[in-house]
Amino acid sequence: VQLQASGGGLVQAGGSLRLSCTASVRTFSNYVMGWFRQAPGKEREFVAAISASGDSTYYADSLKGRFTISRDDAKNTVYLLMDSLKPEDTAVYYCAAGPMSVVADRYDYWGQGTLVTVSS
Repeated sequence: VQLQASGGGLVQAGGSLRLSCTASVRTFSNYVMGWFRQAPGKEREFVAAISASGDSTYYADSLKGRFTISRDDAKNTVYLLMDSLKPEDTAVYYCAAGPMSVVADRYDYWGQGTLVTVSS
């Protein structure tokens, strides 16, 4: 499974961005998909995850209400819509495929990451 993340960039505080992650696999609909992020000097942290069916979503408590994860199985793509962005959201964002978990090590496949920079 290869994952390609995109959509990062520079945005002002209060703005929005939508990240995309496209998978090169026939059975995309079988995979739980997650987003993680890693800020400079910090450990990788869980952002959100969506079940294989798309019926269930999970978010880091601190991000609920601002971030929305979704998937389009016809496009083999998972999205992360980020609203009301804050400077502390600045990080490299990674998509991952694997079992439902908030623990990065549990995921089997990772994208290359896309940088999000939020200016104040």
